[in-house]
Amino acid sequence: MAKAPETPASEPAFDLRKLMGEFDPNKLIGQFQSMLAQCKLPSVDIDKLIAAQQKNIEAVAEANRVAVEGIQALARRQVDVLQETMKEASEAVSSLSKAGSPAELAAKEAELGKSAFEKSVATMREMAEILVKSSQEATDKINARVAASLDEIRSLGSSTK
Repeated sequence: MAKAPETPASEPAFDLRKLMGEFDPNKLIGQFQSMLAQCKLPSVDIDKLIAAQQKNIEAVAEANRVAVEGIQALARRQVDVLQETMKEASEAVSSLSKAGSPAELAAKEAELGKSAFEKSVATMREMAEILVKSSQEATDKINARVAASLDEIRSLGSSTK
């Protein structure tokens, strides 16, 4: 059985930043425009239709940009949390090694466990809030464009009467 090619460790398997950098809404609109020009639809203002589609693509691109920024913020926060956790773990080991009696050791372990649990819950809440905020901002961009599209469709309908 053939083995799948391996991706070098230094190179991500999927680079969203590169994909978004190569995305060209104007090229897509040009392709859409040439396709519609070939159709020659009666009583359809192709220029208005193209402009509307360009706005749709721009809204999706903006929503994607917002989503990527949210993912990047989450990733940065995860790195910070990992660094903080490693530092705290080192301090905890040092603290536990200085404990005198077994009762003192048990008390320190309980205190460290409680503190770690509370911090992990707070961190998870913070990360969820980052994701919710990012998702809401991206959704708001799309919702605003959908509302504008519906208004454009209404105005097209009323202008043909």
